[in-house]
Amino acid sequence: MPKKKQTAILTPAPLRKEPITQTLKQNYMPYAMSVIISRAIPEIDGFKPSHRKLLYTMYKMGLLTGNRTKSANVVGQTMRLNPHGELAIYETMVRLARGNESLLHPLVDSKGNFGKVYSRDMAYAASRYTEVKLDAICQEVFGDIDSDTVDFTDNYDNSMREPMLLPTAFPNVLVSANQGIAVGMASQICGFNLSEVCRTTVGYIKNPDCDLMETLPAPDFPTGGELLCDRDEMRAVYETGRGSFKVRARWRHDPKEGVIEIYEIPYSTTAEAVIDAVGKLIKEGKSKDISDMRDETDLSGLKLTVDLKRGADPDKVMKLLYQKTPLMDSFSCNFNILISGTPRVLSVRGVLEEWCAWRRECVRRRVFFQAGKLKEKLHLLYALQKVLLDIDRAIRVIRETEEEAEVVPNLMIAFGIDEVQASFIADIRLRNINKQYILKRVEEVSALETELADLTDILKTPSRIDRIITDELKTIDKKYGKPRKTQLIYGHTEEKIIETAEDYPVHIFLSREGYLKKITPLSLRMSGDHKYKEGDEPFLQWEGSNRDEILIFTNRQQCYKAKLHEFEDAKASVLGDYLPSKLGMDDGEGVVFACLPGEGYAGHIFFFFENGRVARVELSSYATLSNRRKLTGAYSDKSPLVTAIVLREDCEMAAFTSDKRCVIFHTSALEPKSTRGTQGVGVVSPKRGQRVTDAKPSDRCGILNITRFRVRSLPAVGAAVKPEDVGEEQLTL
Repeated sequence: MPKKKQTAILTPAPLRKEPITQTLKQNYMPYAMSVIISRAIPEIDGFKPSHRKLLYTMYKMGLLTGNRTKSANVVGQTMRLNPHGELAIYETMVRLARGNESLLHPLVDSKGNFGKVYSRDMAYAASRYTEVKLDAICQEVFGDIDSDTVDFTDNYDNSMREPMLLPTAFPNVLVSANQGIAVGMASQICGFNLSEVCRTTVGYIKNPDCDLMETLPAPDFPTGGELLCDRDEMRAVYETGRGSFKVRARWRHDPKEGVIEIYEIPYSTTAEAVIDAVGKLIKEGKSKDISDMRDETDLSGLKLTVDLKRGADPDKVMKLLYQKTPLMDSFSCNFNILISGTPRVLSVRGVLEEWCAWRRECVRRRVFFQAGKLKEKLHLLYALQKVLLDIDRAIRVIRETEEEAEVVPNLMIAFGIDEVQASFIADIRLRNINKQYILKRVEEVSALETELADLTDILKTPSRIDRIITDELKTIDKKYGKPRKTQLIYGHTEEKIIETAEDYPVHIFLSREGYLKKITPLSLRMSGDHKYKEGDEPFLQWEGSNRDEILIFTNRQQCYKAKLHEFEDAKASVLGDYLPSKLGMDDGEGVVFACLPGEGYAGHIFFFFENGRVARVELSSYATLSNRRKLTGAYSDKSPLVTAIVLREDCEMAAFTSDKRCVIFHTSALEPKSTRGTQGVGVVSPKRGQRVTDAKPSDRCGILNITRFRVRSLPAVGAAVKPEDVGEEQLTL
């Protein structure tokens, strides 16, 4: 009989246990350090590794002086240094390109569509359609790279060498805006005007204690705009490396056409974001002086046109747009820079100090490299001097040597020179073995010795190195400097726009399903019965003013804030505004309570929960200084909410349970809390399987003999409600 096939039973390997700290240290820390050091944070030359690899590849391709080439060609070559996808490399190129206008001084001279930094929807063309080369200013970036000014390292596969830094002759770290998000830290460096940076650096080298703000008053942005400059705030940014300031758009009014033309916007926003914000204002009726807004950007530059209604004040309209839209935005600074592989948040003076120290080392290495080349040349010329004394002897030594390999050793012996000098003499062409040629070369010795002595003196004299740096900075300023694009506004005081909603009495009706109606008294008197959706019913109603604010609480423990004037006046015969859609609530989120907090947010909200606890929260806890529309954690989520009641003064409350018991207590027994998420205190102790079902003021609870249900201490089980305890009217309800 055939044997049964036996199957091996595989037992799973036991799980290896190790502390989470060890796992993070072994697996996550290397990744975090790689992102910080090799990806997201710029170094003192002002470049991230992706920028540096791209520019160096273009330099090696001869694109500093040659013609443009297809961007796809550059992207492909860059992958030898940057092992990332083509799109990531091309997006880096787009940001550095002149056509994108992201930098005050672009580093890539581009041809074709590279999109615009101020447009979210204007996409750049594919790399096969655009052409690039290095911009002229890159001569100041790569001018010294072949003079041993910076260290080189192997690329990722050890097939070629790449520079660890680029020897920029100006503080590019301050000129080129840069931002990056690493692990646990970020960097946000704003750009400054090149001329101002160069002059400030020259002044700092001469006097490290100089006032930087005299020559470097504020940042400059390629999109222009107006910077609201507060000297104290700006000085704090300069001294700490962190802070923020406001930038707003520039505009002009065309009275003939009745329009406002916005031609410069803040660097941190886009034209589409502005149009969306203005469109929302128009839709919500918050800007009744604007009829329309459109994008008229063309080849001449950005232009957003705002159509004004007849009689509208353009200054007033722009004040509203500055307050309500991204046309005025804050720009945050975080001067986090890698210094010798360590991220440091530096002040502007600290950045200049580090850059000057690094640049001095670059110049010192360049001078040392040049001195070494001169020494090598002089070494050869000294051999020529010796040969000049007896040319015939040199010729005779070479002619009488039988083997070629013996020529150099015989010259070394004959003239007392080393191998390098002898090789140089042996390689001189026959036509150059004449006194004129040799004398002409030897005459260079004195000039080279003078130049070498000068270079040696530079290496010994720090002030001469500083003079070289300042002369280069002055030349760069004269050659590439441009006027400021961002205008500085001093002494600006921000004016808050007061809501211009009409003030008139209204009646508010809210249904169980979350439909809200705002009806004027006249319309209410002339209306018939209220219309509700099938299965819906009345829930809450108030009398108030059109300027009042309303708080809407949901089943997700969130509170939405809205102004009544944001709702259209309605009639009783319509369903009204559906709040979950109107306020943009989450899926499945519904209204459970609403109230009018009134002016000053005086009073308290009492939240009654099924577990018998009651939270007394001050209404002022829901007041905010900013225009926040949504508050999370509006009330506790530990137990389902039964009802909520707003009280301006303390009174007696009646709480009912599912087993028909009642507890009447005075609200003064509950301490008010400012924390919205408080669980409250125990008021009712429901029996097992029972819960609180309702609560209302005692004068409206329908109980005749209130004394029997009052309790002296909380929590309480309560007394059972008998038929004789309730009135006839309560029974009918």
